[in-house]
Amino acid sequence: MAPTADTGETLLTLDGVDLGHGERVVLPRVHLRLARGERVALLGPSGAGKSTLLAALRTRLGDTVAWCPQHHGLVPGLAVYHNVYMGRLAEHSALANLWNLVRPLRGPWGEVAALCELVGLDGLMRRPVGQLSGGQRQRTAIARALYQQREVFLGDEPVASVDPHQAHRLLGLIEERHTTSVIALHQRELALTRFDRVWGVRDGRLMIDAPTSTLSLTDLDALYPDADDTVPPGETPEPAAPSPASLPCSRGRA
Repeated sequence: MAPTADTGETLLTLDGVDLGHGERVVLPRVHLRLARGERVALLGPSGAGKSTLLAALRTRLGDTVAWCPQHHGLVPGLAVYHNVYMGRLAEHSALANLWNLVRPLRGPWGEVAALCELVGLDGLMRRPVGQLSGGQRQRTAIARALYQQREVFLGDEPVASVDPHQAHRLLGLIEERHTTSVIALHQRELALTRFDRVWGVRDGRLMIDAPTSTLSLTDLDALYPDADDTVPPGETPEPAAPSPASLPCSRGRA
């Protein structure tokens, strides 16, 4: 059952905040609001600042966040079960966690098994993560985040290594189990069909902050200025994408 939510309540506001790493500012003077119940797609080319923005949200939202990092953050030598179990490691005593390494606890084993079946990892619970495919590792990381049972899901390209059908199914699971989500991805069609808001970053600036109902693929194309630089011989280049000044977020304009 999907969590109930009051979409009017503000979970977090950034009002002219500089975001970066130490003294290095990656996204200057960011203005945005995250409301409870929103499903936000975070778009933009590699290096534009998506991971920086997610890190800032994770720090500010604290223990309300289930986190699914870009490079999975898994332990290759441990089984799928143990990697998923680590999502709630802090809820158990050190002795219980140590015992669980040798002989899985009955309660967590059943909970993790149910999650693994949902994400398509049934039969792989005992397999070391280092022996999995890229898509299987990604689904393990999603299962670990779901196992945390937090209100907000933050994901840094969590469906990049799975096919479109699996991506829709996994995003549906995330929607069912988390009141609010902010997910970085590059699949623009998914952004428009599975989310109700888009934040788009480009050149270190928040260029789009708008409901998906007001956006088109053309609007999102403007976040990727180099996407059509290479045109096969004999083919006609696509029309140029709109300039940043035409994007639906006034803060993205000069």
